[in-house]
Amino acid sequence: MARPDPLGHPGPVGAMAARFTTMLPDATQVADPFHLVKLANSRLDEVRCRVQNETLGHRGRKDDPLYRCRRLLTRADKRLDDKGRSKLLGLLQAGDPLGEVGMAWHAKEVVRSIYDHTDPDLALEFVHRLGRDLQDRSCPPEIRQLGRTIVRWRAQIAAWHRAHVSNGPTEVANNLIKRVKRVAFGFTSFRNYRIRSLLYAGRPNWALLATITPR
Repeated sequence: MARPDPLGHPGPVGAMAARFTTMLPDATQVADPFHLVKLANSRLDEVRCRVQNETLGHRGRKDDPLYRCRRLLTRADKRLDDKGRSKLLGLLQAGDPLGEVGMAWHAKEVVRSIYDHTDPDLALEFVHRLGRDLQDRSCPPEIRQLGRTIVRWRAQIAAWHRAHVSNGPTEVANNLIKRVKRVAFGFTSFRNYRIRSLLYAGRPNWALLATITPR
């Protein structure tokens, strides 16, 4: 199983997917849900920033309605209480005269709903139709771009409903290794590097240190 990562950057990712297709033709490529939702949130934030500049002529300031709701916009609607939802809708009404940010917010929520489906075939049809709908001319340009990306990656997005796998744990391990390397910059002893890794990971098994043979 291979997963092109991240979504939204068709150049190198497209080349990566092509390599997987060529070298591992029987592998199933799966687009991670986290990265798809992250992409939808990024496009939403791009719409918010653009509308902010077009309506007020400057970047967000603490008293600007769209700046004040920036975190509420990226939060899942089902995680908003009545107070938070009322605040969000009120700020959108005050700072989104053409409704573009509101439309992008609804698009993001529909993207999240992709993972409410349990039937793989239905999910593929839903993803395809969603990608087409988001390319409607009534949508903000950033959301139309999101729609094109969804259509282009619809098979990999819907494949998650069959595989239900993610390489998130692998990414966490790789990130930990890189962070430890930065912290341990200059270490020349493998034993010391091992100690640093155990300390950084937390709850080290000190009995393992006796098994390390310096090189």
